[in-house]
Amino acid sequence: MPKRILEGVVVSDKGDKTVIVKVERTLLHPLLKKTVRRSKRYHAHDESNAYKAGDIARIIECAPKSKLKTWEVLPKDAAQKA
Repeated sequence: MPKRILEGVVVSDKGDKTVIVKVERTLLHPLLKKTVRRSKRYHAHDESNAYKAGDIARIIECAPKSKLKTWEVLPKDAAQKA
């Protein structure tokens, strides 16, 4: 099964080798038939501490690295090429 790749904004880079990425998605409300935005925050592993708050980051699923980290960021050069 392929690994999921999500794109979002880094909202925190305070942890060592960890960033928090906020991913937004849009969906149609089942009753109101109106487009609503939902967001979720993911803890992602950033080995080189390359990402800072406000950057756009692409994250990919991985094996659990800690209690909360099951995602890791793609390197900046790989994220810009795709």
